[in-house]
Amino acid sequence: MQRRRGGNGAAAALAGARVCSDMGVMRRIASRWATARGRPVGAVLLALLPALLALGACAPGRLGEARMILEDVAAGPGPSRLKTATPAPERRPLSFAVEGRRYDADLYRPGAGRPEAVLLLVPGLAPAGRDDPRLVAFASTLARARFAVLVPDLPSFRALRVSAANIRQVADALTFLGRAHGPRPEPTGVIAISYAVGPALLAARAADPGTRADFFVGIGGYYDIEAAITFFTTGHYRETPGGPWRYRPPNAYGKWLFVESNAGRIADRGDRAALIAMARRRRADPAAEVADLAVGLGAEARAVYRLVTNRDPERVPALIDALPAGLRADLRALDLEGRDLRRAPTRVVLLHGRDDPIVPASESARLAAALPEGRARLYLVDNLFHAELGPGGWRDALTLWRAAYALLALRDAGQAGSVRARASVARGKREAGVRPAPRPGARRRARE
Repeated sequence: MQRRRGGNGAAAALAGARVCSDMGVMRRIASRWATARGRPVGAVLLALLPALLALGACAPGRLGEARMILEDVAAGPGPSRLKTATPAPERRPLSFAVEGRRYDADLYRPGAGRPEAVLLLVPGLAPAGRDDPRLVAFASTLARARFAVLVPDLPSFRALRVSAANIRQVADALTFLGRAHGPRPEPTGVIAISYAVGPALLAARAADPGTRADFFVGIGGYYDIEAAITFFTTGHYRETPGGPWRYRPPNAYGKWLFVESNAGRIADRGDRAALIAMARRRRADPAAEVADLAVGLGAEARAVYRLVTNRDPERVPALIDALPAGLRADLRALDLEGRDLRRAPTRVVLLHGRDDPIVPASESARLAAALPEGRARLYLVDNLFHAELGPGGWRDALTLWRAAYALLALRDAGQAGSVRARASVARGKREAGVRPAPRPGARRRARE
């Protein structure tokens, strides 16, 4: 696949997105928020649109498109302006193989016209996998926004388990995209959700030059696997490395999911059954007693039990070191902390909710800081829960809008996308009532 173009175009596109975040218009935006208080995110965005159009460096058509995308994500399968304005996207199942490894996937394409960028969408952990209704709705929104979207089926994710093997699987999907589309001007990107961010970024970092992604989007992801485990087991986290411990009640679902999904790594069959029963009991009732199931556990299972029942963040490193060797090896392979990330995609967008009960937002902040300078854009909102759009204030609405705008700017960074982007800008200006500048000599000819 011919490597294009994308670096300078993507840099210019994101530079425009940065200008669109100029806080000089915040006073005007706040005054419009006063009339939108208490309304849904989509309504808030609509109210803010005229103020944001005051930012001359923004593409008005892209701003309107970003608003419609966020409305559609919030609507899920329900009605939205984007659904009204665009034909239903095509969803087609397919199979592919890379070096003898076979995969199933779904490919989403715009309902009309050719896509302007190609995306690999790596889902989070969910039993329904690529058929999860939330994922289907999200992929459909992206296809309506003129992305071609490949969603691979990853069996371990359906089993609610992340493993080092997922790095190769995501890399294979990137290889397939490169081979399937061949030389093209359209940018290629990866969007990864939650615990898929680690293996997906490692795969994008290790990809062959001919199949490397131009950009990467991480939603609710981690950086330091030890810090992530510390948070979902104890609720403690640090805003900065070496900073004071902070506490927020974690979602108990996360740690018992960790127990059940990794029970298969325990050699003793009886211990595996005890851990699974323990996890299911606690997931059904977080206050349920499980001490009876812990009696008689062998060394491997007891190490897992001690980790998830520990409350002291200072003990976590030693407890991780006591885990079964196979589990420790996977955790090391999936860790981003301390990795050389210079080969990561040149443009990275990270989105995280400060209210995330599974992975603290400080993890995305640390990942952004670990990437080469100028490569990452970090968007933090108060109400995203764990990669799910929820009701929020005007600051959240503006931040989400900026993130959506940045994604569309990356889509439009390719050679073909630039032409369509200019058309999108012209269309947006017409809708906003902005008259085009006359061609040279037009005024003189009119006077004559």
